[in-house]
Amino acid sequence: MASNPQLLEDGMPVPFVNEMFVLARDGVEFAIDKIPGSNGGHVKAKGIIYLSNIRMVFVASKPAGNFRAFDLPLLYIHGEKFNQPIFLCNNVSGLVEPVVPQNENRALYSTHSFKILFKEGGCGTFIPLFFNLISAVRQYNQQSTSATGPPINPLQASQTPVDEMMRHAYVDPNDPTRIFLQQPTPQSELRRRTYQLSPAERSI
Repeated sequence: MASNPQLLEDGMPVPFVNEMFVLARDGVEFAIDKIPGSNGGHVKAKGIIYLSNIRMVFVASKPAGNFRAFDLPLLYIHGEKFNQPIFLCNNVSGLVEPVVPQNENRALYSTHSFKILFKEGGCGTFIPLFFNLISAVRQYNQQSTSATGPPINPLQASQTPVDEMMRHAYVDPNDPTRIFLQQPTPQSELRRRTYQLSPAERSI
């Protein structure tokens, strides 16, 4: 996880090298805990979710204090669950491990819990793509690393093949998710090459 990742002027996340955006889903409410400087550490905001072959990024429609966006590397997400409560809106909940800067103690960074609530429309397009992508990323990571190997690099997920998954995605007419049939084309020099945190990100 990283709070306030770099964004382009239009609000889209600055992509990493080899990052492919799969979809964008508007009309969601995102809740996350353990954010310093916020109301008891909890943040809740409405906005848009971007999903790529590396990460999921929430971008708030309106900043909540210093909180503008949140970056969840797919390799660091676990315990994810699709919830369909009777009287409330459908949502995805889960846990995400923090991105720990080099040479810092992992014990100083605790696991976050998050929830994505689908406030506007269905989620029949988003849910299968999200869970299929998480599964593919984990499968690729298990094949490419050993259990006793170095700490997981979230950018390894960029090698996960997503083209076939996107070609066969089911499109739910009640789900306002936008699938990227063609990648956005930011200037190449804007692409990030590492997951090293910026000073703003390190404040979390």
